[in-house]
Amino acid sequence: MRKIAFTVLVIILFVSCSISPKPINYGSDGCHFCSMTIVDKQHAAQYVTEKGKAFKFDATECMMNELKKVDNSTIALFLVNDFNNPGELVDATLATYLISENIPSPMGAFLSAFERVEEAERAHEANKGELITWAELQSKFK
Repeated sequence: MRKIAFTVLVIILFVSCSISPKPINYGSDGCHFCSMTIVDKQHAAQYVTEKGKAFKFDATECMMNELKKVDNSTIALFLVNDFNNPGELVDATLATYLISENIPSPMGAFLSAFERVEEAERAHEANKGELITWAELQSKFK
């Protein structure tokens, strides 16, 4: 009986600590940084620690502000919603970002993420603003 209980415990621990994005429950999950309810499927973000704990944000700018207080070496995944595919989380380190006053974001930074650089360039042509990379975004929020 002890072997079965131990095996079940190990399986539960392994499954609960998997390093993967966690679903964002739009309309009910709260932002870890500002506590606003996450409703915008084009601007939400998330990071997942090496222990598998997910932190959800209503906007990329909230995640970036929270990262000022966190040891980034403990984070396994940085994720942002792809502006053109609402609700789809993509690798934030590979995304291209557009800061454009013509595209509002939940916390007023006018910051949107795009999985593909070509899509970001098209949005830039239509909305003006500034295109930046993940490294440049990190510098802006230091």
